Amino acid sequence: MATYIVGDLQGCFDELQLLLQQVEFNPTADKLYLVGDLVARGDQSLECLRFVKSLGAAAQTVLGNHDLHLLATAYGIKKVKAKDRVDALFAAPDFNELIDWLRHQPLLIDCSQQQGFVITHAGISPEWDLATAKQCAHEVEQVLQQGDYKQLLTEMYSDQPDHWEDSLSGIDRLRYSINVFTRMRYCFTNKHLEFACKLPPAEAPDNLKAWFELTNPLYQQTAILFGHWASLIGYPTPKNIYALDTGCVWGNYMTMLRWEDKQFFTQTAIKDYIK
Repeated sequence: MATYIVGDLQGCFDELQLLLQQVEFNPTADKLYLVGDLVARGDQSLECLRFVKSLGAAAQTVLGNHDLHLLATAYGIKKVKAKDRVDALFAAPDFNELIDWLRHQPLLIDCSQQQGFVITHAGISPEWDLATAKQCAHEVEQVLQQGDYKQLLTEMYSDQPDHWEDSLSGIDRLRYSINVFTRMRYCFTNKHLEFACKLPPAEAPDNLKAWFELTNPLYQQTAILFGHWASLIGYPTPKNIYALDTGCVWGNYMTMLRWEDKQFFTQTAIKDYIK
């Protein structure tokens, strides 16, 4: 039995299949985790959703920002962007079933006790311990799965609040959590979130730090596996920080990590997705 964690799919279904063939993935014995952003920009979002869903207990994903945006478009809250290339998904006979399945996926997967890692799409706030991260993820998941999810999806589009306070409540608390789990890259040195900069760390302004470079005991205690940030390719992340988005949809490659021996497997993009 092996545990595999794969970076952002973003509709790159063929590359995922080639990666799984490389490792001879066996869904009856192995486990596949995905760091979110299953959809958008690549041309096979429908196939990605169908496949991950079909694996049942053999696969588990977290939600990414593109996944949440897909939910917002599915419920008529936002307009579909042509560049997301999801027409086939919207026309599929199982569209509603797939959207409902996606809405029930978590923001955080905690394997810290069994295997020593946690998974989110973008990371964990430098202002949180693991208990707080798990609680905040649970709060958002409860609304998405059982509450007024349409209202949440409507109100999640904002950069504020940009810092954590225990007293945060209502939509402010939920939005901060969503932004941390699905959008975060940089923080100011006071640990406030910053969303404008998408540059590689070597090119970022001096007053910004990658979230994982700020002080948080959690980052040393538990491995954090995430995607979302393709411009981290080649950047030496600290021990316990595993950045798995290597920009397949941007013409680079898809990355998969086998946890037991920390071996990486890659598959070069086979299509020119972004034109």
